[in-house]
Amino acid sequence: MSIQVKNFKTVGLPNLNETLYIDDDGLLVEKLASADNAQILDCQGAYLSLGWADLHVHVWYGGTDLSIRAHEAGIMYGVTAMADAGSAGEANFHGLREYVMDTHKETIKAFINIGTIGLVACNRVTELADDNAVNVERTLKVIEQNRDVICGIKIRSGNVIARVHGVETVHIAKKVANKAGLPLMIHIGEAPPTLDEIFDILTEGDIITHCFHGKDGNTIIDTAYIFERAQQLAKRGILLDIGHGSASLDFNVARNAIEKGLIPYSISTDLHCHDFDGPVYDLATTASKLHALGMKFDDCVNAIANNPRKYMGLNIEPNFGTKADFTIFKLEPSQETVTDSMCNPMQLEQMFEPQHVILGNTIYKAQRHQATG
Repeated sequence: MSIQVKNFKTVGLPNLNETLYIDDDGLLVEKLASADNAQILDCQGAYLSLGWADLHVHVWYGGTDLSIRAHEAGIMYGVTAMADAGSAGEANFHGLREYVMDTHKETIKAFINIGTIGLVACNRVTELADDNAVNVERTLKVIEQNRDVICGIKIRSGNVIARVHGVETVHIAKKVANKAGLPLMIHIGEAPPTLDEIFDILTEGDIITHCFHGKDGNTIIDTAYIFERAQQLAKRGILLDIGHGSASLDFNVARNAIEKGLIPYSISTDLHCHDFDGPVYDLATTASKLHALGMKFDDCVNAIANNPRKYMGLNIEPNFGTKADFTIFKLEPSQETVTDSMCNPMQLEQMFEPQHVILGNTIYKAQRHQATG
């Protein structure tokens, strides 16, 4: 069914018409051949942005012991695209593609884990346990077979995962990324390796996830020297990603860094079964936290829409003939108390509230996730 969308305020879309027309095939058109049967969506002054995209989720449900179902991170919460961040390695990537990516309305891509087994038994059986944990040749083969859906290489670098290997596996992951012509997404956490060691390896287009974690001794604000290096990296095109998660967002670290002008490229959730019912909940709640911590509204929208979509190779310039892919949302007054990954509380003044998603020729209702238990 064709759609007419009216009474919205665009954000991050400077060249969009005041009224949108979407034909029966779900494509943007200048005018409908006949508006008689069109579904009319009156946005009542709400914001309209590109479809939200979450650059760090875990949705290989059944393939890992921490993933949620992809729809639990998707359209019902305002998100039309997502990237699974390393749930699958070369040995099980085919399952992620066949049973998750190819079966959902949302656009789902992935960072392939440098560890062969991915996150099958996350943190119980580490993907970097020994010298046989990485198979470079097989990883490159799987990348070639799945280039249309692989965004980059993922490595978790904290000492809980890398153990005795330290920075060595980061070097290996970067070499694989270079051979494949892909960026590296690196999870930072407890040392070793230190941020100094990690920063030495990264190049333009690489992305640091969990950028505002608060784990002792290895945060981005620990010393003036490390913070200055982080600022220099950002200027060189190394990207910062939130990756909230159950252990990786500290309000104090984030507030301090943002006040000093270090703005993340992308706001992501790191949604999985241990944070879905709190403290993360969804992308809207995560964006609301970063807005409260000092990120400007437009920067927040870019970090949940334009920037991650660009990183995933998705359309960021909706023109006539392109598929409709939008999120409609409000920024509402709020007095809700939220927490970071360390259970530190903060009372919000405003909350991102998704209302609808338009994907192709279909309108979906959307809302924030509410904990069930």
